[in-house]
Amino acid sequence: MIRLFYNLLYPLGLLVFLPGQISKLLRRGNYRHKFGQRFGVYDGAVRARLAPRRCTWIHAVSVGEVAIALKLAAKLKELDPEFFCVLTTTTTTGFAFATQEAGAETEVLYSPLDFWPIMRRAYAVIRPVRLVLVEAEVWPNLAAETRRRGIPLALVNARLSQRSERRFRRFLFLVAPTFRCLDLVCVQEPEEVERWVALGIPRERIHHVGSIKYDPAETSVNPAVPLEVLRAFGIERGRPILFGGSTHAGEEEILGGIFQKLRSSFPAAALIIAPRHVERVADIRARLTRLGLSVSLRSEARAAPSTPPDCILLDSTGELQNWYAVATIVFIGKSLTARGGQNPVEPILAGKPVLFGPHMENFSVLAQALIANKAAIQIRDADSLEAEVTRFLRDPEAASRLVANAHAVLAKHSGATSRTAALVTKLVPHLAG
Repeated sequence: MIRLFYNLLYPLGLLVFLPGQISKLLRRGNYRHKFGQRFGVYDGAVRARLAPRRCTWIHAVSVGEVAIALKLAAKLKELDPEFFCVLTTTTTTGFAFATQEAGAETEVLYSPLDFWPIMRRAYAVIRPVRLVLVEAEVWPNLAAETRRRGIPLALVNARLSQRSERRFRRFLFLVAPTFRCLDLVCVQEPEEVERWVALGIPRERIHHVGSIKYDPAETSVNPAVPLEVLRAFGIERGRPILFGGSTHAGEEEILGGIFQKLRSSFPAAALIIAPRHVERVADIRARLTRLGLSVSLRSEARAAPSTPPDCILLDSTGELQNWYAVATIVFIGKSLTARGGQNPVEPILAGKPVLFGPHMENFSVLAQALIANKAAIQIRDADSLEAEVTRFLRDPEAASRLVANAHAVLAKHSGATSRTAALVTKLVPHLAG
């Protein structure tokens, strides 16, 4: 009955949220690309490729989740040489990244809208033997259709904060039927097991495996492209680089102001900023230019100015992990002027000291562990950020100790990808509903 009302109200909700979604698609560009796939419409070439294959369907939202999905898919391929995957993603940036990084054993598609006729069309074409959801994407029709068809459903790298648990429990009668469709839940932290149990999932279906995202054994960094770009701009290896990763509005100007002050003591320093949303680069460039900085875009490397710029703005996607390798100190964005934080693991695995602001809600457990083990620095404001950046530039040994402590914190997640893959391969079809 609940799902009936969900499907009756879905078209209305789609109309309400459609203007905002269209605006977002227009800002990010390439919105016409394979647009029909969002409505379960696939061309003949896709149908022909999928028709003879038994596939695992993995769904991931954007670039971060796609990276997790690709790590898991690679491990599943090791366990099963016949493994074939359909990877669906929601955003254009996630689609571009998946297309760039996926191997021949993966078909990349846009995820269908969670409306029952659309979902049924998608299932009729994809015909998965199992469905794996990454982190948090458990939708009612998606889950119900797997159960109706007897397809096992897994949620991997699952995240459930105390706040989210309280919200779900408030509406448990609405969400419980969807969560009960999950045959496997792989959680990142041991305390999350009880939270999922509280939402009605049998304890035997929940496994603490660690985080695929934080699994150091499955992560590699290749600095070749960033080093080539820096050389094109005349920035030689060894220069101190202050790096802002996944920054949000206001944070770029704070970094620019700090960089201006640093130059008197560290004249060879450079600033690199990777904004969370690349469509903001024009505005960021204008703001930093008004601060007196010379700014170039990563895409302008082939026509680089004769004088090295003060700041490089990354207007590319899917490269951030490799760019961390050339940094000296990394500030994690969305933590000072915005709430939620971004992933601190990639710069740690690249061997860089990490600083972040007071708002790391989306990574609260990890952030607290890093702070408690002197493995990252949480700053309060722009002044404390400037002080800590200066300290680490003057004391490389302190930076090295911070990185070593951070690696020790991440070590408990080592093997998470292998453990998750082993559990996924054990999933078997059940009687169709």
